[in-house]
Amino acid sequence: MPEAYLSIQGVNKTFDSFTALREINIDIKKNEFICLLGPSGCGKTTLLRIIAGLEKPTRGRITVGGKDITNLPPSKRNFGMVFQSYALFPNLTAAQNVAYGLQGRKLTKKEISDKVSEALSLVDLLHLKERYPSQLSGGQQQRVALARAVVLSPDFLLLDEPLSALDAKVRTKLREEICSLQEKLGITTIMVTHDQEEALTMADRIVVMNNAEIMQVGSPQEVYDLPESPFVADFIGSINFLAYGHRKGNIPLTNFAVRPEHIRISSPGSGYQAVVKHMEFRGPFYRLLLQPIRELKELLGNQLLSVDVSSQHAQKLNLMKFAEVSVEFPRERVITFTPDDVVTA
Repeated sequence: MPEAYLSIQGVNKTFDSFTALREINIDIKKNEFICLLGPSGCGKTTLLRIIAGLEKPTRGRITVGGKDITNLPPSKRNFGMVFQSYALFPNLTAAQNVAYGLQGRKLTKKEISDKVSEALSLVDLLHLKERYPSQLSGGQQQRVALARAVVLSPDFLLLDEPLSALDAKVRTKLREEICSLQEKLGITTIMVTHDQEEALTMADRIVVMNNAEIMQVGSPQEVYDLPESPFVADFIGSINFLAYGHRKGNIPLTNFAVRPEHIRISSPGSGYQAVVKHMEFRGPFYRLLLQPIRELKELLGNQLLSVDVSSQHAQKLNLMKFAEVSVEFPRERVITFTPDDVVTA
């Protein structure tokens, strides 16, 4: 396994009596794309700001290529940063915004112009270099912000919710462009997001965070297929928890879970039975809500099951509201947790 390029070791951060980060340890390889994923207030943005030097850890240290940068000011850390709000200068053109960070460096005007042109070409905006931010769409403004970050040839790129202000179609296109740019430049990238789809489609590895702690680190497929806790299972994708009647105080204990796409349904017959309570068409598949009946109701009570079934299979079964179906939980697809695990938000 390649040696860690960016290493975060035992980082804690407190604000008075509030703990924002607790014992954060991550080793990030060179050229890796990492997503810090979690709900609002979990500590992911605080961690990004500590990496950038905009906040100081209460305890712990950060190294880049073996060099301790924990106490270095932001100006001494070679990183590019892209914010959710773009943070472009409204009175400067796209080219001037990209050139801004190069002004203090010992470069000739031609060298600056060449670097700006190269950066804008990378994000396919060279033809709009003379436009002001107000003359650009949200997606174009964000690409200018990306060009401004990479023009400095940074050691690593930090992205703080860079797509959340964009509409869905632009967001999808831009995340593809960011991944392509990251691969082309081979730049170590850390992105903060609360959007599970962004993390699953963009990251080499996902760092799932909650309540100031790291809950799990793994590839997108690992955290989706093999979640280590009910929280991770619940936060990433849809899931059915199959524990009824087991409680710790007023909190349900979760022993088993299964993804909607892994539950198999067929025409009424042997096995568990359920009734279709709701059908939601989603193009290539239907999302069903099933009401357990008979033996399945004895196991799950009135808990509804969320099931995804291909449109083709739904038509084959002639599925409709109130139809009865057989339900199967494939053993190899059932996720098991320890009895002490609980779902927490």
